[in-house]
Amino acid sequence: MEGQRVEVDGGIMEGGGQILRVSTALSCLLGLPLRVQKIRAGRSTPGLRPQHLSGLEMVRDLCGGHLEGAEIGSTEITFTPEKIRGGVHTADTKTAGSVCLLMQVSMPCVLFAASPSELRLKGGTNAEMAPQIDYTMMVFKPIAEKFGFTFNCDIKTRGYYPKGGGEVIVRVSPVKRLDPINLTDRGSVTKIYGRAFVAGVLPLKVAKDMAAAAVRCIRKEIRDLYVSIQPVQEARDQAFGNGSGIIIVAETSTGCLFAGSSLGKRGVNADKVGIEAAEMLLANLRHGGTVDEYLQDQLIIFMALANGISRIKTGSVTLHTQTAIHFAEQLAKAKFTVKKSEEEEDATKDTYVNECEGIGMANPHL
Repeated sequence: MEGQRVEVDGGIMEGGGQILRVSTALSCLLGLPLRVQKIRAGRSTPGLRPQHLSGLEMVRDLCGGHLEGAEIGSTEITFTPEKIRGGVHTADTKTAGSVCLLMQVSMPCVLFAASPSELRLKGGTNAEMAPQIDYTMMVFKPIAEKFGFTFNCDIKTRGYYPKGGGEVIVRVSPVKRLDPINLTDRGSVTKIYGRAFVAGVLPLKVAKDMAAAAVRCIRKEIRDLYVSIQPVQEARDQAFGNGSGIIIVAETSTGCLFAGSSLGKRGVNADKVGIEAAEMLLANLRHGGTVDEYLQDQLIIFMALANGISRIKTGSVTLHTQTAIHFAEQLAKAKFTVKKSEEEEDATKDTYVNECEGIGMANPHL
C-alpha cells in the first residue's frame, strides 16, 4: 500500500490548517493512506500547532489508524487510516485551540462509523480565527442537518483565549448515505436575533453596550424588522476565564441563515465589537447568496460525499472554499462547478452557484 499514498501539498491555496482537516477527514473516510507535506509552510509559525495536532490524533483514534510525524512544529505527516469506530472519543487542544475546528475534522468521519459516537472536545469555544460555538449551533447545525443527519451539542463549559478550558460534548448517529442539498432560493429576511455575552470578571454592561451598538448599526440599513440581541452573563460554573463577544443571526423566509460575529479584545471598546459583528452580518446579506462566507467552505466536504447533485448559492467564493473544493476533487473525485448566477435579481451582485456531483459515499457498516 506504501506506493499508493495520496500526496497533498499543505502549502498551496489557503495553505493552513484547513487543508489538513479536509484531507485527513477524506483520507479516513475513503481509506486512503495520506502524506501531507509543507504543512502551514507560509504561516508565521509553520508546521503543526496544538489544535492541528489534537485534530489529527482524534482522527487517528476514530479509526485506529497510524500517524507519523505528528508533533508540534512538524511540516510533514503520514497517515494510514483503518476502520471508523463509534463510541466515545476525546480531543483536548490544552490551549484555546477551537473545539469547532475539532468538530469540523471529526464530524464527517463519525457519520460513517458503525455505531453512534460521542465526541468530547476541549479547548476554546469562543476563539479567534475559528467559528464560535454559537455559530456552530445557530447556523452550521440547522443547515448541515439538511444533508440528512442529526447531531446534538452540549456546551459543558465555555473557554476563551488565551486559556481555553472549554468543553463541548457532541453526539452523532451514523447514516447510510448523505442526501444532497439544494440551497438556491434565499427568500427575504424575516428575523434578526443574537446573543452578546460576557464571562468572568467582565460586567454585564459590556454585553449590553455591544448589543445596543449592533442594533443601532443594523437599524440604519434594515428599518422594518425587530432586532433582538440578548445580553448574557455566562454562569460562573459554565465558563472558564474571561471573555466577551457577540453573534447576530438573520433568518429568511426559506430557512437560510446568515451570521455576523465578533469577539471582545483588551482595549477595544464594546461598541466597536458590536458594530463589527453587525457590519459582517449586513455584508453577508448584500451578496444575494443563501449561505454566509463562513458556511460556504464547511459544506464542501458534505456535498462531496452526498448521494446526488447539491447546489448552493454564495457570494464571492472564498479561498477556504476554493481550497476545500480542490482537495475534495483530488481525494474524493467529486466534481464541482462554480458559475456566476444567471438569475435577474443577482445580475448586479457578486453571486455564484456552486454545484457538486457527490460520490454517494455509503456507510459500509449499516
